[in-house]
Amino acid sequence: MPSWDKLTAVAFDLDGTLIDSVPDLAVATQATLNSLSLPSCSEAQVRSWVGNGAKMLIQRALTFALDAPVPINILDKAMPVFMGYYQDNLHQHSQLYPGVLDVLTRLEQCGYSMAVVTNKPYRFTIPLLKSFNIDHYFIEVLSGDSFEKMKPDPFPLIYLLDKWQLAPDALLMVGDSKNDILAAKAAGIRSIGLTYGYNYGEDIKLSGPDAVCEQFKNILTFVNNSI
Repeated sequence: MPSWDKLTAVAFDLDGTLIDSVPDLAVATQATLNSLSLPSCSEAQVRSWVGNGAKMLIQRALTFALDAPVPINILDKAMPVFMGYYQDNLHQHSQLYPGVLDVLTRLEQCGYSMAVVTNKPYRFTIPLLKSFNIDHYFIEVLSGDSFEKMKPDPFPLIYLLDKWQLAPDALLMVGDSKNDILAAKAAGIRSIGLTYGYNYGEDIKLSGPDAVCEQFKNILTFVNNSI
């Protein structure tokens, strides 16, 4: 196994990595479809659609409901409806994954710089982090609309490397989807893939992360040289 002892910073994905947010996303998606008098969807389907931002989630939901490509006028009509419903159901049913609090606390105590790098819109990201009282762990919170490009583009991770003046081997990306792993590879940094999140039904190992963990707490195994 290659050495991980130069790590000083960790970037985390949000949905499917730190927080299981699908229950609330599903409620908002179902309400959006219902408001448009379209067939509804299941929570399991929403799990398979999450990962590329809110607009892509709704486009996938509409494609399913219409059983056809989505006209731009319908997507434009659906988006503000979804945003309103999700704002009202941001953390009613979502939960932190087991071990998240303990690991974040441990990493903070050991001096790691931490960031959230998510494709979730910023207007939802900050309130969600605050609702679970984990916002204070993160020096940077980069969302899907923070820049013109989002994961799998490496730009948010390259931004962190530049802003924190880090060599690539000092930053680790932890996420549950191929978007996280592809972004890390393109940025030239290490990655850990989590098996329990949302990855479109695809085995995270197929994306080639540097390590794979079945539980959040297992990431400490790979940074223990520094801890």
